[in-house]
Amino acid sequence: MIEVEHLSKIYGSTPAITDVTFSVEPGEILGLLGPNGAGKTTTMRILAGYLPATNGNARIAGYDVHENSLAVRQRIGYLPETPPLYPEMTVEGFLDFVARIKGVSAGDRPNKVTAAIERCNLEDKRRVIIRKLSKGYRQRVGIAQAIVHDPPAIILDEPTVGLDPRQIIEVRNLIKSLAGTHTIILSTHILPEVSMTCSRVAIINRGKVVATNTPENLMTQLTGGSGYEIEIEGEAALAKQVLQKLAGVSLVDAWRSFLVDWV
Repeated sequence: MIEVEHLSKIYGSTPAITDVTFSVEPGEILGLLGPNGAGKTTTMRILAGYLPATNGNARIAGYDVHENSLAVRQRIGYLPETPPLYPEMTVEGFLDFVARIKGVSAGDRPNKVTAAIERCNLEDKRRVIIRKLSKGYRQRVGIAQAIVHDPPAIILDEPTVGLDPRQIIEVRNLIKSLAGTHTIILSTHILPEVSMTCSRVAIINRGKVVATNTPENLMTQLTGGSGYEIEIEGEAALAKQVLQKLAGVSLVDAWRSFLVDWV
């Protein structure tokens, strides 16, 4: 669904990203993980058609983001780090406006707007003026504007930044509920964010993708596994057999005591 090949962006003589390559399968959530300034936002902006790449290619739903920019924009929903909201509009009025500029037909707009409101749990806020909403609800409205035209691909740049713990959980659950019917790429600098939300992770550092894998496998690689030394009174062979069957145990060695490696 999303294919990025050898993507680079250079500002003057300063590279923002270099040779970035990854792909996102249909229905998958990919997390782009890295520290601030690593190149996550630049990559997102190129995919959204906001910035041109210096080198490389990117395709969404089979369309090149440079050569077929309009076709790509019709097939994506984009939430920048700061949600693009009009604070003096109501939630419902704003989403109707966004649906119109995204080409949703007049007959389909009421249903599309209602579906986005319901999916983002905004039913009791639909007639509230946006400036009166909390930051968590404004973030929900930002996601609603990204999905109101029911795009196959969704791009979310730091979707939980600045939220309190309860709001973070709510937004994470919302994003996970969109998987399957939508292909999602989100950026974050928080490791638990990707481990609790994403099915796959691409780590980006200093403008380069340095690793791509599932959150579980990456955690194992980063920590190198952890081990515990335990003492058990009883038959060594039986104890070893029982320990080896425990979830997360990769190796059990027995001598005077047991060393148990966990993954």
